Amino acid sequence: MPEAEMTELVQHTVEEALLGGPRRYTRTQVAEQSGVPEAESRRLWTALGFPANQDAEVDYTQIDVTAVTNFRSMRVVAESDIRQQAAAARTMGQGMARLAEWQADLVLAEIKARAAAGDPAIALEERVRAATESTMASIEQLQSYVWRRHLAAAVARSNETKGGGSTRTLAVGFADMVGFTRLTRHLHPDELSTLLEAFESTTTSAITDNGGWVIKNVGDEVMFAAETAQDAAYIALAIQESTMLVGGTPELRVAFAYGEVLQRFGDVYGSVVNIAARLTGVARPGNVLIDDAAADALHDHPDFAIRHLRSVRVRGFNRLRPHRLRQA
Repeated sequence: MPEAEMTELVQHTVEEALLGGPRRYTRTQVAEQSGVPEAESRRLWTALGFPANQDAEVDYTQIDVTAVTNFRSMRVVAESDIRQQAAAARTMGQGMARLAEWQADLVLAEIKARAAAGDPAIALEERVRAATESTMASIEQLQSYVWRRHLAAAVARSNETKGGGSTRTLAVGFADMVGFTRLTRHLHPDELSTLLEAFESTTTSAITDNGGWVIKNVGDEVMFAAETAQDAAYIALAIQESTMLVGGTPELRVAFAYGEVLQRFGDVYGSVVNIAARLTGVARPGNVLIDDAAADALHDHPDFAIRHLRSVRVRGFNRLRPHRLRQA
C-alpha cells in the first residue's frame, strides 16, 4: 500500500478509536442528550480549543455527550457561572492541545511500526486496528499515571481553594538564557532542539529536586515556584550550577521574589511575579537576584550569602532594590 494511503488509513482508524466510533450527532443533539443548553455547550467546546462548526453539522460522538455531562456534573463546576466554566475548559484544552501536538507524529509512527511488524497473513486493516488499540492503551495508561502523580503532588501543596483563583504566599522565579535570540539565528534546527532540551532538562531537574515545580517553559525561559524562599534559593543556585556543567549552554540570568500571589488555573499572577521578571531582566549573566522579601526571609540562613545592591528603575517600579544571592 502506498505511504499516503497507509497514512490515511491509520488516521481514520485512530480517529474512530479515539472518538469511540464515527461522528453521528449534531450540536443540537449533544445539547438534548446532555441536558446542557446549546449555547453553553458551544462556548465550552470553543473554550476547549475546537472549532465551532455549524450547529447542524454532524461532528460529535457519544464521548462528547458523556464529556459535557460529566463536566457539568462536578459540583464546583455546576455552582460556577459559564465564564468560570469556560476558563476551566480553556486551561484544560490548552494543556491537552500542546500534549497532543507533540504526540501526533509519535503515535502515527508507532502504529505504523506495530502494524508492519504484525502477521502478514492478517489483513492490513486489521493489523492497523490492532496496532491502534494497543498503542492507544499504552499511551492512555502512561498519561493517566503521570497525571495521577502530578495531581497527588499538587494536592499535597493545595490550600483547598476553588479553581477560579486563590492567594498564596510563594516564591516565584525565572531563569532565561542570555543572548538566545542572537544565538538562534546561527543554529540549525537540530542544534536548537538539542540546546532547548539541555536547558529544559537541567532546569526541570534543579527545580523538582529542590522542592519546587515548573509553572511553564516559554522558549528560552522557565518560570518556577516554591513554597518557601529557602527552597527557591536552593533552586536558583542549582540552576546556575547545573547549567555551567552542560557544555555549549548559554549563561543564565536567574531571579526570584517572595510574597503573596494569585494562583489561577496552574499559573500565578501579581506584583511578586512582576518583580521576579524585572529582576531577571537586570541580573548579570551567571548571577541570582532576589527581592527584599526573599532577602529578609534568608538573611540569617547559614547556606546563603546575600549582598545588597543599589536600587534600580525598571518598568512598573521606580525603585526596585535587588539583592545578589550566593552560596555561603
